[in-house]
Amino acid sequence: MRNIVVVDAPSNLGLRPPAPGTVPGCYKLAGALREQRIVQRLNALEGGVVVPPRYDRGDWQEGDGVFNAAALASYTRRLADRVEHHVRAGDLPVVLGGDCSVQLGASLALRRIGRYGLVAVDASPDFRHPGNSGHVGAAGGEEVALATGRGQQDLTDLEGLRPYLRDEDVRFLGVRDYFEDERAELAALKIPVVTVGDLRAWGADDLARATAQSYAAPGLDGFWVHLDADVLDPAVMPAVDSPDPDGLQPGELVAVLRPLLNSPHCVGLTVTIYDPDLDPDGTAGALLADIVVSAFAQS
Repeated sequence: MRNIVVVDAPSNLGLRPPAPGTVPGCYKLAGALREQRIVQRLNALEGGVVVPPRYDRGDWQEGDGVFNAAALASYTRRLADRVEHHVRAGDLPVVLGGDCSVQLGASLALRRIGRYGLVAVDASPDFRHPGNSGHVGAAGGEEVALATGRGQQDLTDLEGLRPYLRDEDVRFLGVRDYFEDERAELAALKIPVVTVGDLRAWGADDLARATAQSYAAPGLDGFWVHLDADVLDPAVMPAVDSPDPDGLQPGELVAVLRPLLNSPHCVGLTVTIYDPDLDPDGTAGALLADIVVSAFAQS
């Protein structure tokens, strides 16, 4: 039985300001889930905090590449150090973000160790890059593209390890059915995308089990799960920066996550994007904590 270790990664470096003069509130995610006693409810060990640099875009303008890039590169290395330590020790780290750019820390850590995949449970693929968009800038919407080697070298080739993830080792689950352009690009790259409609048509549990089993292939060392809270429908999870309609319901998300997190091939989990500033009564945060705890329960 592996030890679950909770590590806080309260970085908001990868998101645009919600309003002039403000910073994204998702850096409070870890504290909010700790208030829900997630560490105790998971019977987890304490992994501490990897403190991020200050959010400061300086004089960044559109066309300058990814903002906060130097800070993101530094933070990615430090978070990777922490994740690498726990994975090598045989622990299962649960990294509480932050925005989705914290996934780069996990991807870099696993690239140091071997060949691992990523299962991104997300409303959108976070695959924006210079080849498909003229609005590159926020790493929180670009982290999978960056991890697969698309984008500026100071983020895609840390330690000379580009790419951190191979295209064929990435899977997306829970993407909204109407993101047709993104799905077409990923299909051309042979990156599997399972939409909300697919999950409902074929069964969330069955598709998640098949996804986990795909990482038993020779040459693969395992996979990491990335959970973006916006995969949930805004009716139950409004506290995200980009709420898109027609998302998963809580029971559906648990059905997706449980086979993944209970797989012997799974080596860790990131939880991102929930913003306590958009959840004044804490209802959405309590739901997110309940989902994560339920997902770790044995099938």
